[in-house]
Amino acid sequence: MNRTNRKRTWITWTILTLAAVILAVGGTAFYFLNLTQPSSEPSASRQGQKVLYWRSPMNPTETYPAPGKDRMGMDLVPVYEGAKASGPPGTITIDPATRQNIGVKTVTLVRKRLNKNIRTIGRVAYDETRVRRITPKIGGWVERQEVNFTGQVVEKGQQLLTIYSPDLVSSQEEYLVALQYQRRLQQSPVSGISAGADSLLRATEARLRYWDISEAQIRTLRERGEITRTMALHAPFKGIIVRKNVPEGGYVKPGQNLYEIADISSIWVYADIYEYETPWLKLGQEAEITLAYQPGKTYRGKIIYIYPYLKNMTRTLQVRISFPNSDDFDLKPDMWANVSIKVDINRQGLAVPVQAVIRTGVRDIALVALDGDRFAPREIKLGAQVGDEFEVLKGLQEGDRVVTSAQFLINSESSLQAAIDKMRQTSPAVAPTTGEQQQTMPGMKMPAMKKNGGGMSKKMNNPDAMTMPAPHPKE
Repeated sequence: MNRTNRKRTWITWTILTLAAVILAVGGTAFYFLNLTQPSSEPSASRQGQKVLYWRSPMNPTETYPAPGKDRMGMDLVPVYEGAKASGPPGTITIDPATRQNIGVKTVTLVRKRLNKNIRTIGRVAYDETRVRRITPKIGGWVERQEVNFTGQVVEKGQQLLTIYSPDLVSSQEEYLVALQYQRRLQQSPVSGISAGADSLLRATEARLRYWDISEAQIRTLRERGEITRTMALHAPFKGIIVRKNVPEGGYVKPGQNLYEIADISSIWVYADIYEYETPWLKLGQEAEITLAYQPGKTYRGKIIYIYPYLKNMTRTLQVRISFPNSDDFDLKPDMWANVSIKVDINRQGLAVPVQAVIRTGVRDIALVALDGDRFAPREIKLGAQVGDEFEVLKGLQEGDRVVTSAQFLINSESSLQAAIDKMRQTSPAVAPTTGEQQQTMPGMKMPAMKKNGGGMSKKMNNPDAMTMPAPHPKE
């Protein structure tokens, strides 16, 4: 008994649930069908305005003088008197409410001094004119290395390493022998002997100078007569060790590259400029850079060289900019920097915002706001791009109000309006019919599908009425 009651209860709840679902689905469908039901009558908000003509919602070029349905069976859309504004071809009228909904913004054009700012990326590098290689002029062994790692900062005159060279020792001995002969034969009555001793001393002293023996070392050798076993190499200026090529105790040959020292008190920045911006570059132009790790700090320099060719891979022109470095070496080689090059065009001009220009590839168009909520397209001729603006050479005047947002929507409607006007001028409107329009397409002999289910629909609903052609027998 209990099992029977539970079964009845379950059936009752199932029926109620299905009924509720059916009611909900039906109500929703009824709501949306009524909401989206098109109407061929003018809306209440447009009452009082004159209807110029009616057009198909799917094909705006298909127009009718009276309401009804188009060739596809869709309700016609009225075109009111306010939608066809007088003025140049493509002029349209947009009421204030619609302008606010689609976000139309305008700006008034003024003449001003044109300044261009070229922005690009640059790479910090060494000043190639301030890089020095340290090479010995005699062979020997590195006896002591004072600077022994890459990246070490050295001061001007700082000792880098000492080299023991047998050739250096023998040259000093030859110098001391020549010095003794010169002193001994200086008082000789024979003038030729004294002159020969002087010449020999000068030759041995010059040989020491050729090997970069300093004047102080030669003077010490001459005064004390003490032979130095090693020769020291010193830094020619303050900088950093870019490369170290010899270990302590290693053998070096004359001309071997032992160190590379770079003076980074002045550095270079290589910047890549796009081809269309190259006409604005010139030597001596001021440039600024900023670094990612020092936001807000600006470094100023000048263009010192413009390369005479473009990079093949990037199609950009490289320029070299020189910057003085700080005492703490803030500008470090191989850093990336944001480069800004200011260009003074040195003339007054009319400028239009970049976002106000519609570039079709064939022409440039700007939408101008006219009186009475009207908008019209203007073909314009542009000059140079200066920052976020274009220089206007032709098509606009000072004081014109151009559209800077939603211009693509307005331009589409303007182009459509111009096409409709042109078609209406070249061909008469399609003859209207009240109620239902002819529901056939040109060139297609198709019976109209009536609402009462006749014609083709009856055959579709009655499978017996549909016959298929018999298949052809295989040959």
